[in-house]
Amino acid sequence: MPDLEKARYLLKKYKKARENETSRIIKNEQWYKMRHMSSSDGASYIPASAWLFNSLAVKHADAMDSIPSPYVTAREPSDTESADALSKLLPVILEYNNFPEIYSSVWNDKLKHGTGCYGVFWNPLALDGLGDIELKRIDILNLFWEPGINNLSESSDVFHCELRNKDEVMEKYPFVKELKTEEGAETSRYLYDDSVDVSDKVCVVDWYYKKYLPTGKTLLHYCKFAGDYILYSTEDDPEMQGKGLYSHGSYPFVTDVMYPIEGTPCGFGALDIMKDAQMQIDLLNYSILENARMAASRRYFIRADGAVSEQEFADWTKPFVHIQGAGLGEDSIREITVSPLSDIYLDVINNKITELKETSGNRDVTTGGSESGVTAAAAIEALQKSGSKMTNDMIASSYRSFCKVCTLIIELIRQFYTVPRCFRIVSPNGSCGKIPDYMMYDNSKISGFEGICSDGSEKYGRIPAFDISVSAEKSVASKRTELNNMAKELYSLGVFSPENREAASLLLGMMDFEGRDELLSRLYEKEN
Repeated sequence: MPDLEKARYLLKKYKKARENETSRIIKNEQWYKMRHMSSSDGASYIPASAWLFNSLAVKHADAMDSIPSPYVTAREPSDTESADALSKLLPVILEYNNFPEIYSSVWNDKLKHGTGCYGVFWNPLALDGLGDIELKRIDILNLFWEPGINNLSESSDVFHCELRNKDEVMEKYPFVKELKTEEGAETSRYLYDDSVDVSDKVCVVDWYYKKYLPTGKTLLHYCKFAGDYILYSTEDDPEMQGKGLYSHGSYPFVTDVMYPIEGTPCGFGALDIMKDAQMQIDLLNYSILENARMAASRRYFIRADGAVSEQEFADWTKPFVHIQGAGLGEDSIREITVSPLSDIYLDVINNKITELKETSGNRDVTTGGSESGVTAAAAIEALQKSGSKMTNDMIASSYRSFCKVCTLIIELIRQFYTVPRCFRIVSPNGSCGKIPDYMMYDNSKISGFEGICSDGSEKYGRIPAFDISVSAEKSVASKRTELNNMAKELYSLGVFSPENREAASLLLGMMDFEGRDELLSRLYEKEN
């Protein structure tokens, strides 16, 4: 049976070690909502400009233009058929889990907080008890690990906390009689705009931990608990005791880090490198606007013993202002003059805006603009490509995390897809006007399981291994247009003419674009 006292002690320890990072994430969320210039009680407010938000939105749009699509390759020729089947199967599983929405949420976290996180789980209750793979976006605020490590897999224990309704937990687990929020185990929360009542909620903890067998194999065990109650434990489950939760032995979490930090699996994001410049822009904006407001509002000095009626002077609807005495002296009333700010302050604020753009890589050309004097379409396109190197690097790191997600999916397929099930295959070019293709699949060819030995033990053979390559989906109109224009250009060069096959093969062999290998294979098929 898992040691709950040890689990609660580790959770408090891990949470305390993350206090600084938790505080930074909560503050960054306020920056993202443009609430960073107002006090927590709303007493003071300074208008905030959206330069930082615009930069984050542009980077997020670039990421959504390049949603990853997986392709599986075999390490041995005998596994090619299985690799082709998995290449068709993975996009279906991603589609069932609405991966674009998860990808979007993870990228938002990556930009705001520096770290996005995927969760890859097996849900035994899905499909009416048949079970299926489940992908989730994990809030990094509620994930805890061993302090001082660089990789999540190095942690001896990993905790994921979630607030759930008490009544829901007690209804699902009838043996639970009483629940209370354990001190130190509460989840950290963002500063919500709505009033969120958590008095009727309890912290439910998913505890993942590793155990090492004398054979060197690593078992990943799992315990779900709330308060003093163990809701489920693989160590208490007779079917799971000897093999753990997942056969792959890895934590079901994959982090996507923007800028790594030593000593933690987390990093810092684009928001962190821009917020100082944004703060200075907002303060300068406020000062300039205040100066303009003060200059536009006319105010006057009036002597306390002067002869002017202040009420009539302040009322602009009255044409006459009465005075006492024989005359009106210059020292009785005088207008307050506000000196206008020098143009140098406008230059300063423009320089800070330029600084924010440069540090974030959000130059004008990346948002569709052009530099002065550049009018040719090819030159503008060249500037856009050279100006998007930083974004391409961020997307490449997300693709590496996506490969890890796909690897975990394949491992869950290897472990749990024991019963044949039907899948509607997703066509890479769309299925409009086409009859959809269907495929029956189970794990018999990739599990390595061969049968039962004479002593009743399971007999295993070689377990096939696969590699994941990633390409961007052709979901964006601009990318489809680019590929279509390339096809037209190749056609105009005579690449598809039978008499130019040899020269065309040399030309395509030197080029690098999506679908090149398929085009080369078709040319060779026609030649043969």
